[in-house]
Amino acid sequence: MTAVTIRDVAMRDGLQIEEPIDTATKLELLEAICATGVREVEVTAFVSPSKVPALADAAEICRHLHRFPDVRFSALVASVNGARRALDAGVAHLEYVVSASDAHSRANVGRDTEASAALIGDIVDAAHIADATVEVIIATAWDCPFDGPTPTGRVTRIVEQAVAAGADRIAIADTIGTTTPRRVTDLVDAVRPLIGDLPLGAHFHNTRGTGLASAYAAVQAGITRLDASVGGLGGCPFAPGASGNIATEDLVYLLRDCGIETGVDLDAAIRAGQVAIGAVGGGTGSALMRAGDRKLVGQA
Repeated sequence: MTAVTIRDVAMRDGLQIEEPIDTATKLELLEAICATGVREVEVTAFVSPSKVPALADAAEICRHLHRFPDVRFSALVASVNGARRALDAGVAHLEYVVSASDAHSRANVGRDTEASAALIGDIVDAAHIADATVEVIIATAWDCPFDGPTPTGRVTRIVEQAVAAGADRIAIADTIGTTTPRRVTDLVDAVRPLIGDLPLGAHFHNTRGTGLASAYAAVQAGITRLDASVGGLGGCPFAPGASGNIATEDLVYLLRDCGIETGVDLDAAIRAGQVAIGAVGGGTGSALMRAGDRKLVGQA
């Protein structure tokens, strides 16, 4: 593996569990994220403002995306109505989340896994009519905070449905930060034969300190798209115990020293992490924010 695409998710996953912040502050964070050189950003979610008030300004945020023409912006949706709202706001890349666990699915979107998966085709059709794409992200792909370990078959069934419905991308998500490298490799090996040429991504939280190791295992297994969040912000409001994503700056540091290109400037990513922590008014930040980059050859 010589290159990995990082999608920064601080604007959505990083902010969704925080107290709402004003749109101007969010746009300052977005500018800092885009200045890192990252080429993909999950910018918001079109979900119920009553359930996730931190993202109530989704349409307003999308009105400013033209300022960053080199970035591929995506937005998360949880329903057909949410997909239509996102498309009306000009979003060209949708992410539809289906939880592999019934209990988490009910907590997250008020319906079970089967009912959520049944909507994939409708969302794909709406997006493709609007010349947009859909990525199906499978949440709780390894474990659920309510149901425990997720059987692999529940994940692969959703993958098969997504492929049959015409999804453009697939991703598997460690929603509560429990997985480890061996389990990552096992699930990637189970999913990959089902998706043909579709891109496969992965999303890890660092709740139990295994996020970076799991991300590296995913890369070793052939995954070339990883989600991360500047400052290590993140967490699911409907998954007890879930905490921050792997930090963009920590991931860049790891991959750089493994000879894997990301196109992300590490110093700029650390600065963006500082902006993120400042925006939410606290948090522990990332390892790189605390320790800084190591000195490289040629540095004083």
